[in-house]
Amino acid sequence: TLNPHLGVVDLQDAKGFVIADIPGLIEGASEGVGLGFEFLRHIERTKVIIHIVDAASTEGRDPVADIYAINKELESYNPEIAARPQVIAANKMDMVYGEDDPVRKIKDEFEPKGIKVYPISAISGQGIRELLYHVREMLDKLPDKRLIFVIIKG
Repeated sequence: TLNPHLGVVDLQDAKGFVIADIPGLIEGASEGVGLGFEFLRHIERTKVIIHIVDAASTEGRDPVADIYAINKELESYNPEIAARPQVIAANKMDMVYGEDDPVRKIKDEFEPKGIKVYPISAISGQGIRELLYHVREMLDKLPDKRLIFVIIKG
């Protein structure tokens, strides 16, 4: 993807907001690897960062490591961006089977740092409403009216 995909989140009984999907942020982006500088320039306009990660690890990736890698790139590019409010959408919950709870590992790592984790399924819609209303609450607490960007790793 060469450009972010913009959309509008329209919430019942709440103000909507603009959201952008910025896929493809990879390690080394802060040094210009791939389309790093172009993607990172879009993130400069953000107010809240939503990390959408593959909680089910369907591609063998570690979602905790992915979040740390993204935040490292943000920190290297601009520490002020990395300090902005964040929330984690632990996606692909429809692909989690058995008794193992992959979200627990993500929550244990990030919730003590003040980053809320929402288990979601983009396919079934599970948890998305709760996530979006939480983001709206985050926005209401912040002073300016920047865009929200979703960063997808993987």
